[in-house]
Amino acid sequence: MDLWNQTTIKVFLVPGSILLLTLVLLDYKLASIAASVVIFYYLASFAAGLILAWRFHSTRILFLLTILALCERTIALSPRVADKGFAPISILLPLNFVVLAFIREKGFTTPAVASRSVLIFLQSVFLGLVCRPEHAAAARLLQCTLLNRHWPAWIKIPQLGVLAFLLCLGVLLLRFVLYRKPVESGFFWALLLTSRALQLGGTGKPATAYFATAALVLVASVVETSYLMAYHDELTGLPARRAFNQAVLELGEHYAIAVVDVDHFKRFNDTFGHDIGDEVLRMVASRLAKVTGGGKAYRCGGEEFSVIFPGKSARDAMEHLEFLRQTIAASRFRVRGRDRRKTPRGSDRRRIAIKRRSRAAARRAFQRPGGNVSVTVSIGVAEPSTKNHLVDQVIKAADQALYRAKERGRNRVVMDTSEQARSAAAN
Repeated sequence: MDLWNQTTIKVFLVPGSILLLTLVLLDYKLASIAASVVIFYYLASFAAGLILAWRFHSTRILFLLTILALCERTIALSPRVADKGFAPISILLPLNFVVLAFIREKGFTTPAVASRSVLIFLQSVFLGLVCRPEHAAAARLLQCTLLNRHWPAWIKIPQLGVLAFLLCLGVLLLRFVLYRKPVESGFFWALLLTSRALQLGGTGKPATAYFATAALVLVASVVETSYLMAYHDELTGLPARRAFNQAVLELGEHYAIAVVDVDHFKRFNDTFGHDIGDEVLRMVASRLAKVTGGGKAYRCGGEEFSVIFPGKSARDAMEHLEFLRQTIAASRFRVRGRDRRKTPRGSDRRRIAIKRRSRAAARRAFQRPGGNVSVTVSIGVAEPSTKNHLVDQVIKAADQALYRAKERGRNRVVMDTSEQARSAAAN
């Protein structure tokens, strides 16, 4: 699929960029807002984030929110830290974002909680030592200037802190490009908002509002992640069964539903392995995602997909489904690697050898000239009729049409042609 398709752009920009832009536009008004309003916004954002992170077993979000709150409160309540500890906080805070972004989510297990707690404790000890009078040299070192002449005076973050923020923002952006998940986007925008809060000095109502908005972005990433887990299929990237069930509830009177099934998928899995089977599903899904005619594809489970054509009849959808079938059949799919499992000694040796020969024969059956593998689909399509006027009945009719496509040799599109369907189409 395209690197920056519509869904990816939406995941990246919403809501982080919108919230950041809103705050920037209201920047000059933040100081005039009542302190009680800003404090309520701050407490509500962090409380919602902590509760949702706990509820969805996201230790990364929970500990990142904890670190943000500790940094904000430490700068706001301790004059000594606001003076000597500002530089180490501006360096450590973006590094925490990157560390937590790369840590694998394991839920609230004892090792996960302990390791993250130790991380916070060690940084707190380091910050306390730097702020002590006898370690003033270390504090000055962290505030050192690398560019004296051309460094803008309006930048309040120390130069090492700016460097840390820029490097970490680049790393988080790269992670989003690689994984394209809401949490990765949330980390990026939350860090950008945090940099603005520190640029404002880390104290005062404007800085507090930016910290609160960073927490709100992380809250939104948790909610969006839970939505994607429920409504999108992680393997193929298509909307999942729950999204399909929701979509059919919003259909009008005229529509067509197609059921798509990968031919001989079980035998393909047994022959080439589940990893190759997953690649086949991803390839088929990528073609289904580009279906023409206004259709939208869904993965309903296993090797079965569905396509909804709102406002189209089954006959109208036929040409688009036929083009889709031909596109998949013409796609080049090459299986890389061979079965290198060693044949064991003993009584199982003959049985394993027989299985390997049958597997090799199955491979040849799938093989095309040039070393590519044949992947085809069968499709059944139906529309509402006098007999099948409910959505469940239309889906069942499409399933029956799919079975007829299988019986007729697979790799074909079959339309529900009952008398009731024909009479409804004629009217």
